[in-house]
Amino acid sequence: MIKLKRLWILIVAWMTIGVIVTAYDHFLLESRFANGGSDWYGLTSSLVFNLVASFIGGALGGIFLLFYVNDKWRDRPYGFNIMAVTISFIVIFSFITVLTGMLTARFISGHPFGSIEFKAELIASIQDPLHLKNMIIWSIVVALSQFVIMVNDKFGQGVLLHFLTGRYHQPRTEERVFMFADIKGSTGIAEQLGNEQYHNLLKDFFSDITNAIIENKGEVYQYVGDEVVVSWPKQDGIQDANCLRCYVDMLASIDEKKDKYLLRYGLVPEFKAGLHYGEVMAGEVGVIKRDLTFSGDVLNTTSRIQEACKNYEVNLLASDQLLEQLRDKAGYAFRHIGDINLRGKSQLVGLSTFI
Repeated sequence: MIKLKRLWILIVAWMTIGVIVTAYDHFLLESRFANGGSDWYGLTSSLVFNLVASFIGGALGGIFLLFYVNDKWRDRPYGFNIMAVTISFIVIFSFITVLTGMLTARFISGHPFGSIEFKAELIASIQDPLHLKNMIIWSIVVALSQFVIMVNDKFGQGVLLHFLTGRYHQPRTEERVFMFADIKGSTGIAEQLGNEQYHNLLKDFFSDITNAIIENKGEVYQYVGDEVVVSWPKQDGIQDANCLRCYVDMLASIDEKKDKYLLRYGLVPEFKAGLHYGEVMAGEVGVIKRDLTFSGDVLNTTSRIQEACKNYEVNLLASDQLLEQLRDKAGYAFRHIGDINLRGKSQLVGLSTFI
């Protein structure tokens, strides 16, 4: 669902650029420095062509970028991804140009494929500067689209848009759901694997749980060592019990890839998680490396809840305060642990876990 939403945004953006290109071409042709349009040119036909072409290109290109490149090439360098995507576009564009040129040459010349007249018209069609102009413009659009997608993933879902709109330029109070999740026995695993292999394990682990987070509307707030902090605006977190489903889907994702982990590392990582919600102050901090931060007691409490998993020998603990919001939405059965005095907290916190 999230990827489909991003696909539609990309299609609309490309169609908007198609309109801009149409207007640019028209104003240029109507300027004092141009000879005007040919008998073939018309503003309406040019607009329709660019809209249809940008819609098809946005749909196919968006599917390629969102469903293949940014899944399969997620671990590749940013420069490699942008260059590979741009070169792929140029190759495909050149193929389509030759194919459409052949059809156009056959129609205009009225002679069969392979004839001298057909070849002359084909060469004239391919050498039309219009194709070079379109290839340059849309190659830049493709490269920028891939760059924006990667930067958006770098900052986290929606954070780039918040920076651009200034949503958090001034601090604001929000209600958010948080999940702290970290790998169990990470100290022993690091000692067993060594620094490089342990780093690779973390990289694989965080990569493999990413889709579960995105598909459940989660936002990766921070990676801290072997821990990931996931956040939701309250409504997104409780809707369809996304915060709980995220945890379940993360488990399923790691289980699906257990053979890979056993082959590479000789173990399958397990993780424990704590869930809670409450008010935070959200705002931008920093100058050189500006970042979006959340501050408030809810983060400390969620961290303590996650730590308590070890004491009660469970893999998930959620505050009863959060589960009350999820009543009739979760579809899961829970066992009440009790009202617990968490480390550093003066008030008792009710905790529950999956049965």
